[in-house]
Amino acid sequence: MPIKIYNTLTRQKEEFKPLEEGKVSMYVCGPTVYNYIHIGNARPAIVFDTVRRFFEYKGFHVDYVLNFTDVDDKIIKTAKELGEEVPSIANRFIDAYLEDVGALGVKKATHNPRVMDTMEDIISFIQVLIDKGYAYTVDGDVYFKPRAFEGYGKLSHQSVDELRSGARIQVGEKKEDPLDFALWKNAKDGEIAWETPWGSGRPGWHIECSAMAKKYLGDTIDIHAGGQDLAFPHHENEIAQSEAMTGKSFARYWMHNGYINIDNEKMSKSLGNFVLTRDLINHHDPQVLRFFMLSVHYRNPINFTEQLLESAKSSLDRIKTSYFNLEHRKASSMNLEKNLEWLRKVEEHKGNFEAEMEDDFNTANAISVLFDLAKDANVYLESKQTSTDVIEAFQGAIASMLKVLGIELKEEASLLDEDIESLIQERNEARKNRDFARADEIRDSLKEQGIILEDTPQGVRWKRG
Repeated sequence: MPIKIYNTLTRQKEEFKPLEEGKVSMYVCGPTVYNYIHIGNARPAIVFDTVRRFFEYKGFHVDYVLNFTDVDDKIIKTAKELGEEVPSIANRFIDAYLEDVGALGVKKATHNPRVMDTMEDIISFIQVLIDKGYAYTVDGDVYFKPRAFEGYGKLSHQSVDELRSGARIQVGEKKEDPLDFALWKNAKDGEIAWETPWGSGRPGWHIECSAMAKKYLGDTIDIHAGGQDLAFPHHENEIAQSEAMTGKSFARYWMHNGYINIDNEKMSKSLGNFVLTRDLINHHDPQVLRFFMLSVHYRNPINFTEQLLESAKSSLDRIKTSYFNLEHRKASSMNLEKNLEWLRKVEEHKGNFEAEMEDDFNTANAISVLFDLAKDANVYLESKQTSTDVIEAFQGAIASMLKVLGIELKEEASLLDEDIESLIQERNEARKNRDFARADEIRDSLKEQGIILEDTPQGVRWKRG
């Protein structure tokens, strides 16, 4: 089946048809690097990494670009407060971002362009817009004229007049129309700046992504993605700039993920419910946080609570436990005749998983398929005799689905130190000798260390509590 994507531009699901067969060009708006990222930043990182993984699973080569905004008012403000240079602040929080999303299983991008490294391209881009009459200069500032671009508002589905009614000219701005937006900002005393034909300064936010997307992916790209809050004005302005400059369609499919609420309230600093990703992954398995983020369709809002995160942990544990129960049973299984009924069931689950992911990357439903697969695997393990072929088919399906979701399969027993392994072995011997008091004592001791033992038909299993 073809992959279908909900395109914000058309407000409907469309069959994905790449510009070049077998390849996907994908640009994702990254963070402004002035602080550690919050879980609202983590959601698009996880969501669009999963989109990329599924394309690769389907055999596509993906050119994946995620930018860093390393020149911005917030970064300049932080640098002044800390008495540091802007590049120093940016470098620190880029490293922190890569560390945090790396812990969440996000693959390295093909390119991570930075504004400071793209300045020549940005300046050239703006000059073309000026030359074409889409932009104008005034006292060192450069503004883009949305009214000059036919089709402005097509992403947010608003007319120019509707958008203008909500626009205002701020103090200090010298633009001709309230809807005009800055491509370049005149330098302020003591701030980082670059020289241009129209004066010293730095770029506006919107032009940066247009220039970086063009530099690394070309005039037209397959997919442009980001958080729902970026659709207007950021992405709307990107379309206007890019298409005015090149005369070509900028992005064929626009994808936007939904917001995150904290305990049913919108996350914001003013409400005091601002949650940093780094704080969460220091206290929780980052794979669980990723699994939680994917448990809701990416376009829907997701509500975060500690209870829901614990529920996600239990759910993921069930799937992993099923896989490792299969692994333990494999040692005693036999090369029986192929059980076509069970093999057909596994293939059916794989087909269902792919169908859900092909339908606008519905990870919530795809996870439900994973549960059904794990449930059938557990039923199969109740058989008196098991076939190696069937067990490996179940394992292969679980592993491949989890890989698409960015979840690693780790046999947690490898994390046990020698002392705990010795205690588990001692408990086994105590049970054989009917010394149940000692066996219970060891179980309780291990529980205090966060190790939960489970006695199964396949032997003793354990998990982190």
